[in-house]
Amino acid sequence: MKHDGQKPEDGVYSPISDVLESVIDWIGRGTAWLCLGMVVLVAINVILRYLFRIGPVSLQEFEWHLMSPIALIGMSYALRHGDHVRVDIFFERFGRTLQEFIDLVAAIVTVIIAIIIIKLSLGFVQQAYAIGEGSPDPGGLPYRFLLRAFIPLGFALLAVQAFAQAIRHGLYLRERR
Repeated sequence: MKHDGQKPEDGVYSPISDVLESVIDWIGRGTAWLCLGMVVLVAINVILRYLFRIGPVSLQEFEWHLMSPIALIGMSYALRHGDHVRVDIFFERFGRTLQEFIDLVAAIVTVIIAIIIIKLSLGFVQQAYAIGEGSPDPGGLPYRFLLRAFIPLGFALLAVQAFAQAIRHGLYLRERR
């Protein structure tokens, strides 16, 4: 059974989770467009490098400047739709109530870990901003601190999605008592 953060089949409803998850969906769909930009950018880099023997550093750096928000923002969207990594060897054999309990615990742990990473990464972002961090390479991209800001943002979105799922799983378990 694929748990995708949606309302369970038997109708557990949470308006708070609905709002939070719709925000994650909206942001995730917007971020997905960066994937198209990434494909175009890689194609341009390949053409420039192999046909014209030029490879601007700024274009190469821009590839991973796109990859960072794709990965960091995309993880909340993946969790929202059940496309995250999960070991289903045992999970599928468990009853629905145990699955919901495991998912609740996992969501709570995810929120805690995300909050810790947010707290630890804020100083990292502030330091990068304070020194005006940019690329050390000639022709590289400036304002690397903006890229670093996706770390706390991505984990904040992950915490929001995990919180929304924790609400749903908790409601399911409460209604089954």
